[in-house]
Amino acid sequence: MKIMAGNSNLPLARAIAGYLELTLTDASVRRFADEEVFVEIHENVRGEDVFVVQSTSFPANDNLMELLICIDALKRASARRITAVVPYFGYARQDRKSGSRTPISAKLVANMIDKAGADRVLAVDLHAGQIQGFFDIPTDNLYAAPTMAQDILERTAGQELMVVSPDVGGVVRARALAKRLDNAPLAIVDKRRDKPGSSEVMNIIGDVRGRSCVLIDDIIDSGGTLCNAAQAIMEAGAASVSAYITHGVLSGGAVARVDNSALKELVITDTILPTDAARDSSRIRILPIAPLIGEAIRRIADESSVSSLFD
Repeated sequence: MKIMAGNSNLPLARAIAGYLELTLTDASVRRFADEEVFVEIHENVRGEDVFVVQSTSFPANDNLMELLICIDALKRASARRITAVVPYFGYARQDRKSGSRTPISAKLVANMIDKAGADRVLAVDLHAGQIQGFFDIPTDNLYAAPTMAQDILERTAGQELMVVSPDVGGVVRARALAKRLDNAPLAIVDKRRDKPGSSEVMNIIGDVRGRSCVLIDDIIDSGGTLCNAAQAIMEAGAASVSAYITHGVLSGGAVARVDNSALKELVITDTILPTDAARDSSRIRILPIAPLIGEAIRRIADESSVSSLFD
């Protein structure tokens, strides 16, 4: 077994390799003068089971091309099996036709990874579970919920917890986390616009008064919806509100928005390399995800069960 890394999140790749007591495969992933990606593998990978760790986060197109070219280089070097380990799967939010004459980009990216020569895909908290069906190769979708649940229980002992979904679409994810938190009660943020161009009106379905609320979602991008939800929850009488988000995209002024919000704390995993602003923020904490990914890789290599990680 070998672990190879692109440039999107080298600290995570090193942490995964460290968990598996391996060193990263000696390879160069660099750019020509015109920004074309060039990959060169400096050690023998013939007949090896190789895992390529590469999140397709910002800059998404560059990181996606790195992943595809790494896979192609390994295929041409006669690797026995190539697994694309994509902690954050970019373009996942475009998983259906949202309007007339719009693409399903998640399916296109899945086709590209498949055609590049990957034999298997490993991702964390795909935006929609049906994206697994976009691939014609085995796909494992890991869940960050067990890691988050352990952290929440350690930090909120003795508090009256309530799990909150920031929208109706996230209820399944919130319910799964609530079950791990000793069947904590569940609330839902119902957001709607009175008319086009008007501000969102948020109603809280469930009684959050006096509760330590935990917002759960898979992606935080600009942070506007999450921060508005936190404000609405506090106005409804909650004792505090924290947020646990798997993928910290945090684009634009998201970090500043979080710092000035009603959130007590935002916890993100390191599926995406945190920016300096995120690391320096007093409101943002980073939860390591390498042990979960590393254990899944070990089980895939050993041909043992991955799903039992979440039993």
